[in-house]
Amino acid sequence: MSKVDILAIGAHPDDVELSCAGTLLKEKAAGKKIAIVDLTEGELGSRGTVETRYQEAAKAGEILGLEARHNLRLADGFFEHTKENLLLLVEQIRRFQPEIVLANAVSDRHPDHGKGAKFISDACFLAGLLKIETEFEGVSQEKWRPKAVYHYIQDRHIHPDFVVDVTPFVEEKFASIFAYETQFYKAGTEGPKTPISGREFVEFLKGRMREFGRPIGAEFAEGYTVERTAGVNSLFDLI
Repeated sequence: MSKVDILAIGAHPDDVELSCAGTLLKEKAAGKKIAIVDLTEGELGSRGTVETRYQEAAKAGEILGLEARHNLRLADGFFEHTKENLLLLVEQIRRFQPEIVLANAVSDRHPDHGKGAKFISDACFLAGLLKIETEFEGVSQEKWRPKAVYHYIQDRHIHPDFVVDVTPFVEEKFASIFAYETQFYKAGTEGPKTPISGREFVEFLKGRMREFGRPIGAEFAEGYTVERTAGVNSLFDLI
């Protein structure tokens, strides 16, 4: 597998599509290579099955134009911050050698999201340590540490450190979300009602994106928080 520019990581299949798909589509259009790693199979979700989640994730990945998508198959709701689990993600970070990692929100309604944020951040650091030895498909891996880890914002409102104008990519973003047919609103679909299965959740997502876009004069944007101070070459980079 060749190197990618951005590796987006989510605790569950659909975390990435909901929170940063517009950004990925924008960077893909600019020629960047993108991959996704899902930590769990989302097996505790009230709607759908593990099998349908894989089918939906593959369909969403096609819409996003991914180079690859990999699932670590950690325990949904119960994955632990252990050496064994961290090394599984270290292997994928070294496999894809991303410059940037996009990770779960640092705090959120679902406990897996905040837990995933620290898990991903720690794995990114550990992947850069020479004395941690890993291999992928029988080949020893070189150390690799991403230049930046940015945390996307999910259900709970967090004031972003920066936002990305994704207005031209909104339709494709929602196409990737609706690829998860068992999870989100679709007229005539049966299943238990959940906080994300109603039409109102779609309106919430659009409202959040409009809120993030307003300060920069964009119709729709996605927001991120940073782990460390970001440097710019010029004040004009901030305009």
